[in-house]
Amino acid sequence: MTLHTLRPSTPKNRRPAARAAALVLGLTFLTGCGQSVTDATRQTAPASAATPAGQIQNCGRTLAFTSIPSRAVAMTPGQSELLIKLGLADSVVAEAQSKGRELAAELKSTGKVIQLSDKTPPGRESLLGVRPDFVYSPTGYEFTAEQGFASIEQLKKAGAESYVATAGCLERRSSAEVGDLLTDIGNLGAIFGVRDRAAAVQEEARTALNDVSKAVDGKKRPRVLEVFVEGSTISAIGAGIEHDMIHRAGGDNVFSPTDPAFSSFFSAVISPETLTQKNPEAIVFTTLDKAHEQATLAFLRQKFPNVPAVKDNRLIAIDSDEVMPGTWGNIRAVQEIARGLHPAAS
Repeated sequence: MTLHTLRPSTPKNRRPAARAAALVLGLTFLTGCGQSVTDATRQTAPASAATPAGQIQNCGRTLAFTSIPSRAVAMTPGQSELLIKLGLADSVVAEAQSKGRELAAELKSTGKVIQLSDKTPPGRESLLGVRPDFVYSPTGYEFTAEQGFASIEQLKKAGAESYVATAGCLERRSSAEVGDLLTDIGNLGAIFGVRDRAAAVQEEARTALNDVSKAVDGKKRPRVLEVFVEGSTISAIGAGIEHDMIHRAGGDNVFSPTDPAFSSFFSAVISPETLTQKNPEAIVFTTLDKAHEQATLAFLRQKFPNVPAVKDNRLIAIDSDEVMPGTWGNIRAVQEIARGLHPAAS
């Protein structure tokens, strides 16, 4: 079997690498409960009426909040979506890595949100230029100074705390779980003083995941290969949040976090021979856009016509945004994969 470690610094795997995950740290509520939210689609209680979070543990760092953030930057549309779901649209001033998508209606209606970048994280000057006091990112990659991005330290000096999704913390990327999103929701609720609303969103997430578990319970679990294909290069996913998605959706991944190739990185390049040898009954693949989806389908059908997953057309496309840590898309991805693996259970 040919299996090579996929280096996180290579451009082609930067997006899959950004989805990997890291250290779970406990949610710390150092102060009393905040006020409840009566309208989830609008801004929550004014900052003056909410209780600041105090200290929050995130990726091995202690974040300090003595006031409620009012100039938040969402580093992907998925981060925007979760902030909106928590009723915080009016707290957002910018979005990054928008991939050509229009702002969500809730953000557009505020009249103050700008898009900082399209396919890559925003440059240092661009991010600092919107004067953020809070930056919500799916991974730590978005703060890589060597890439020309504002570092966590630079943002701190400018008066902004930087929060990395729990599943996107470097130390946790191989052991991340979909449930890490619940930690993020709780932390954001504390940071913005909307704990009651956050508790309701957490319960919504738990219910959605439990519904999937019930739907696939007792069903035969197909052997699943998860990949990201670029050109003729196949990167398999063997650990991290995506691995957990397969399990929750009622499948058994053909690779495991205990495999040597995935002990230090959640993804690895595999040869066509390895894919054929694994003989998956279903293939889940992440896509950058519709053109990439069609290109991946064409590649799999042309190169692996006799693999059961291809022969039976059990090819499940998942938008790469849905597997970015700290987004509601994580819940949708589990639901979509479950429907693909167990259509009768939908």
